[in-house]
Amino acid sequence: MNAATDLTVTSTSDETTDQLGRRMSSALVAGDLVTLSGPLGVGKSHLSRAIIRAMLCDPLAQVPSPSYTLVNVYQAGKLEIWHADLYRLGDASELTEIGLEDAVDHALVLIEWPERWANLPTRRLDLTLTFEPNDARSIKARTHGGGWDEVLHVLRASA
Repeated sequence: MNAATDLTVTSTSDETTDQLGRRMSSALVAGDLVTLSGPLGVGKSHLSRAIIRAMLCDPLAQVPSPSYTLVNVYQAGKLEIWHADLYRLGDASELTEIGLEDAVDHALVLIEWPERWANLPTRRLDLTLTFEPNDARSIKARTHGGGWDEVLHVLRASA
């Protein structure tokens, strides 16, 4: 198993976050799990939305937060994208009910509030967003498992 790799990127505006999402979308593939952690309002949904819109090749696509539905699924060509928000997850059995555990094997999965999933898959990219002065955001990336070289390359270029 590959050692974890940490990298931090700073976003100074919504546009910078959108650019980061667009860049990341070029490196993410089926089977990738990206978790997004951080306090309410820090930009987890914003970054997820930017990634999804870029993959759909539609900068104006409707990408609502899955806060109440738990998961929204998108089709980008042959790639299935699952965007989940586990904030309102009742219990772990709901993960199986909505198919999230199986989706990790065949889709790109973006998960907000991943700490509500007790046994996250071991191969994943964890993004932790924090507030910084002047409305900036710090985005710390930590890889688990292999296969993240291209994503890390994109993140390093954005740092």
